[in-house]
Amino acid sequence: MTSHQHTNRLIHEKSPYLLQHAHNPVDWFPWGEEAFSKARSEDRPIFLSIGYSTCHWCHVMERESFENEKIAALLNKHFVPVKLDREERPDVDRVYMAFVQATTGSGGWPMSVFLTPDLQPFYGGTYFPPDSRYGRPGFRSLLEQLASAWQLRRTELIDIGVRAVGHLAAASTVEDDGQVLDPVALERTFAYFRRSYDSRLGGFGPAPKFPRPSVIQFLFRYHRRTGDVEALDMALHTLREMAKGGINDHLGGGFHRYSVDERWHVPHFEKMLYDQAQLALAYLEAAQITGDRVYSDVAARIFAYVRRDLTHPEGGCYSAEDADSADDPARPADTSEGAFYVWSNDEIRSALGNPTTSWFIQRFGCHDDGNALEDPHGEFTGRNILFEAASIEEIGHRSETDPALVAQTLDAAEAKLFQIRSTRARPHLDDKILTSWNALMISAFALGARVFQASDPDLSSEYLAAATRAAAFIQAHLRDPETGALLRRWRDEAAAVPAFLDDYAQATLAFIGLYEATFDPAHLATALDLGRRAIALFEDSEQGGFFSTAGTSSDLILRLKDDYDGAEPSGNSAMVMALLRLAAYTRLPDLEVAAERTLQAFASRLNEQGPALPAMLSAWIFHLAPKTQIVFAATARDEAFDAFTRAVAGRFLPEATLLGAVEGPARDRLACWLPEIASMGSMDGNPAAYVCRDFACLAPVSSPEDLVELLD
Repeated sequence: MTSHQHTNRLIHEKSPYLLQHAHNPVDWFPWGEEAFSKARSEDRPIFLSIGYSTCHWCHVMERESFENEKIAALLNKHFVPVKLDREERPDVDRVYMAFVQATTGSGGWPMSVFLTPDLQPFYGGTYFPPDSRYGRPGFRSLLEQLASAWQLRRTELIDIGVRAVGHLAAASTVEDDGQVLDPVALERTFAYFRRSYDSRLGGFGPAPKFPRPSVIQFLFRYHRRTGDVEALDMALHTLREMAKGGINDHLGGGFHRYSVDERWHVPHFEKMLYDQAQLALAYLEAAQITGDRVYSDVAARIFAYVRRDLTHPEGGCYSAEDADSADDPARPADTSEGAFYVWSNDEIRSALGNPTTSWFIQRFGCHDDGNALEDPHGEFTGRNILFEAASIEEIGHRSETDPALVAQTLDAAEAKLFQIRSTRARPHLDDKILTSWNALMISAFALGARVFQASDPDLSSEYLAAATRAAAFIQAHLRDPETGALLRRWRDEAAAVPAFLDDYAQATLAFIGLYEATFDPAHLATALDLGRRAIALFEDSEQGGFFSTAGTSSDLILRLKDDYDGAEPSGNSAMVMALLRLAAYTRLPDLEVAAERTLQAFASRLNEQGPALPAMLSAWIFHLAPKTQIVFAATARDEAFDAFTRAVAGRFLPEATLLGAVEGPARDRLACWLPEIASMGSMDGNPAAYVCRDFACLAPVSSPEDLVELLD
């Protein structure tokens, strides 16, 4: 049993990130009143360190500084050290990240912020080395200087904090300023992405390249609205290049966080649940648009990874896997970044033999001296990051072999290397379960269940089961049993942290998606309940838009409105889409009014800075499109009914609302919101489909083929 020289109060926390620091010599406090009271009573500044458990440079700063006895002594003597998991408390992180970005011009994690006892920031940055290097001040000397400044120039530092908060409050104000949301904003945003598009390698902007699925989904919807083929080509090309690159785990499925180079080749190897969910949605939509299995196959590999490696036995999904290998004393671990994923040619030869080795090396671009052209820290010398360097057809042509045999042989080789890889020390798993990220995954699984209905019914059933189990997990473990309020985080049999706007918004969308996959109106009722709770908790009914946090938080110096669709859609963007979709299902006017108030509050930003909010623009496109309802009516849910749903599931219809009017309680419940549903019945006992646009319904059709023709 491992003994530790130090144990601090973080040992009582649930967050994997906080627990990683529980044996530092630093006298850490979790974010909370105990730390604030100590800072006030002892008149000491707070050192706030923010990160997350799969953050590579967080690990580096811990090893270099927080495990250093001398640096720990400085922190303990002069400051109240506080650790915070940004994924548990994104609201706190967002406030201090805004300060760091405003004062330094950049941000990231680990984030290091020095606060007055009243929580006002006066100095901040990200990673600090223990001693000055990389053009960064040394952490040790920084602590000494700030401790001295607190003693000698305290009033000045407090004044800096007060002024900083005032500037942040002014800069973050989102309100209705009278601007009218102009459809030209859509064209401007598309033009921006066209200018930044890498026509050779896909993606937008230079290295490092981050997947940003909200951009892809905006381009799909812009194409749907305008017919602009260039928007579609940009999105599809980006998805293809990402799938070929090393950012895609070719053996195990799933995508890494981002690529450090422009070719999508050398990734930062951590894997985040929110990336898997959003990319699966993007690839599924690409499959709907093109009918090409190459896109749905990528989504299927993402789903295989999530179900295998990121799923709790009860169905909830874990948050992430680290870039670095875990320290497993039973197996000698190479703990450099990406060690779990990379290969030497000797390892490949030893495992596969010939001709398989030759084909594998051609396929995945491997070299004896390694293939990473971008290797800033020299971690991949002699190692290969697998990427799709040659097609099966090219390899077959070169070797004068039937491509089908090459494909079969390489499939077996990948399976064999995957098994070998599974004996390596795995990266650390962040096993906390977050509501918003799980909701994103439910939406992806639910769409996957629909898209695979026709091509692979077994996979479709498995994805629907995964979505249903994850939704049941949220209902059972992440809702307060007394009030029904959502909670943010579950881990180790305990849920905590009142949920934020993005949790409610994404959960609302997830239950709408689950309704479309099942036509069980109980899911719509859940979505409506969550959407209305979000309005009550977060809406700014005077100026429009939604705050990220409820008004009950006592540990926040600012209440912000999230307004950037980055790695995840902002809470406001997701909420607008959720409310508009709920309104389409229920015609409840308060839902649409709240969404329109939000669009109006963000009008000037959408007009002038549309590329920052592509997910909100996608919601606006939904709002602008003709209201389209497709109603499947039947006496019972049977194969004939499912034939209708399959005809629609394979098509990209982002503006459509799908309803299942099966006679009985399900149809009666829908008719409470949409009275006309009561009159939509089967035709001569057979299922029928009704297509309605802008509240006018066409004559019902009695075959899936007629429905497809009608939609065309």
